[in-house]
Amino acid sequence: MVEGKKSSSVSDVGAWAMNVVSSVGIIMANKQLMSPNGYAFSFATTLTGFHFAVTALVGLVSNATGYSTSKHVPLWELLWFSIVANMSITGMNLSLMLNSVGFYQISKLSMIPVVCIMEWILHGKNYSREVKIAVVVVVVGVGVCTVTDVKVNAKGFLCACVAVLATSLQQISIGSLQKKYSIGSFELLSKTAPIQAISLLLFGPFIDYYLNGQFISNYKFSSAAIVFILLSCSLAVFCNVSQYLCIGRFSAVSFQVLGHMKTVCVLMLGWLLFDSELTLKNILGMAIAVLGMVIYSWAVEIEKRAKESLSEEDIRLLKDGMENTFSKDTELGESKA
Repeated sequence: MVEGKKSSSVSDVGAWAMNVVSSVGIIMANKQLMSPNGYAFSFATTLTGFHFAVTALVGLVSNATGYSTSKHVPLWELLWFSIVANMSITGMNLSLMLNSVGFYQISKLSMIPVVCIMEWILHGKNYSREVKIAVVVVVVGVGVCTVTDVKVNAKGFLCACVAVLATSLQQISIGSLQKKYSIGSFELLSKTAPIQAISLLLFGPFIDYYLNGQFISNYKFSSAAIVFILLSCSLAVFCNVSQYLCIGRFSAVSFQVLGHMKTVCVLMLGWLLFDSELTLKNILGMAIAVLGMVIYSWAVEIEKRAKESLSEEDIRLLKDGMENTFSKDTELGESKA
């Protein structure tokens, strides 16, 4: 029992580590790829299509070689999920274009309370006071270190709302579909990735044209840019797999809260590798955010132990009840005899 818990803990840490490392890595690779000082590949939606195309290819090879098994999930569920996921990607890109970076960061931070509210509405899930406090601390901390200028307009606000709702619903759906159809994280990803890849590669170039006024066909590919695109796609496979794995093992809220460790890592690496400015305000915000994550982990562990002790108490009461019933039946039989 103890060995099983240790093995599960190691797997949990491995899933989080894979997600943080691959997410931070892909952000750094994309920064070099898309920056005007880098290779100026400003086609974010199409690049995401490449990501899912490579992920779908890996899933296809995995199924063909027998490494993973394919379970049945209704096509309408996969299509609905892919539409929501693509709305999330498109909405985020449009929100970043139409709003200031400050408001974009605020919209990303709002996903944590939105996920909490949506899980309460859809699944009747309640959260303890400690978890709510931890969420507030994380939001405040990340807000302090990332939010600067805040400018918004009607179109940008609408896109941000669509992006936040779609992203929250997508992350909740990942866990729901895994439980509903008893399907693993990689198996679910291998089913949704091809649909997302096809749709993003079809419509992505037009969305990117709307965002930056250029078609990808006009971009001059260099060998170095292709290397960074392949690196970005490779990291995306690990990022996508670990996202499904983390949400399947934990919850969408945990993924959002602890996922802000990536924000802290990106700020630190930006300072180390790209000479980005790191102010006292950034450092204070990061410290508050990390404190919030520690509080959240502690609060979730308390909830987990409370549920385990409650289930053990239920089992003990059930056993006692069965023993009492058996002894009463025995006494009744003896008295009749």
